[in-house]
Amino acid sequence: MTPASPPRRTADAPRTPGPATGTPGPTAGTPNAAAGTPGPAAGTPWRQGRLLAGPARRPRVLFGRMYEDPAVELAAFPPPGARVLCIASAGDTAAALAAAGYEVTAIDLNPAQLAYARARLEDGAPAATGSAERLTGLGRAAAAALLPAWRPAAVADFLRLDDPGEQQRRWADGFDGPGLRLLAAAALRPAGALAAVLQPGFRCALPRGFDQVLLRRIARTVARHPNATNDWAWRLLLGRERPGAAPVTALVTATATAAATAATGAGRVRLLRGEVVEHLERCAAGSYDAVTLSNVVDGPGPHFARRLRAAVEHAVRPGGTAVVRSLREPGPGGAGRAAEDRSAIWGVVRVVRTGTDGTRTR
Repeated sequence: MTPASPPRRTADAPRTPGPATGTPGPTAGTPNAAAGTPGPAAGTPWRQGRLLAGPARRPRVLFGRMYEDPAVELAAFPPPGARVLCIASAGDTAAALAAAGYEVTAIDLNPAQLAYARARLEDGAPAATGSAERLTGLGRAAAAALLPAWRPAAVADFLRLDDPGEQQRRWADGFDGPGLRLLAAAALRPAGALAAVLQPGFRCALPRGFDQVLLRRIARTVARHPNATNDWAWRLLLGRERPGAAPVTALVTATATAAATAATGAGRVRLLRGEVVEHLERCAAGSYDAVTLSNVVDGPGPHFARRLRAAVEHAVRPGGTAVVRSLREPGPGGAGRAAEDRSAIWGVVRVVRTGTDGTRTR
């Protein structure tokens, strides 16, 4: 996983104490920056740094890889050189945006996740197994043990296909059968194994009938995107990286020239520990040209979602772009660009132009 050339440096944001938690935050002086004001982190299950239920322990790496397709952002964002904000998570999205020439700030509330992203971006550390990968790995192991079609060699053969029509046929005839549906129901229904082990705040994030929902989303993806070049299909269905996929640090180092980076910050990643709503509320108005947020509204209630919307409108310049992903099933606004995201798991991928009262949504 270590690239031949030195990795692009990342830079910490200026650090001032954040409210209540003492975690690093942006400069005060903008909405909700008063010392001692309870932040929205108190209402988000991400604050604990753990996906799984059980006694409170130290934060863990939740995601060893990311499950967002940055091609959505690259198609929706302003031209390279723009100032963009993303969730740090495993570093994949930040790396892809930096590789395209954006000036990237990557934020994460979980110190273990942020340290992991830093190690990958700066030091070329290999991908690790996070809590999410352990859970999906258990599901794949059960399918392989019980269903011959889901043995790794058969899945690898399926993932080498590059014809969506053939993929759709093979998926329907060989993979998405009664056995898989029974197994998915046992794992993913509200009373299933996954709900039993998740933190309570995450259980409500899964749409009703998630077993059927997820299988429909996978079918949608294999019928539209070639498996052979779909990194996310390889991770989800086989738990492996696609042969020939570039490591994260190779993406970062293949960016703009050193002169352009020194002059504009393009191609760099600034890592910041903090809660995303607090950061957006407290930074200067119009600090960003675009933001991308995934899972942020999955779990917290409607009050958090309203604060997030207001914070995005404050921090992103008028006419800027916000990409918001959710696992939930689409509402009246539709699925947006969910079918374009090759990762197969999202119910809604919405692109919103700021300063338009939400009327310009795609």
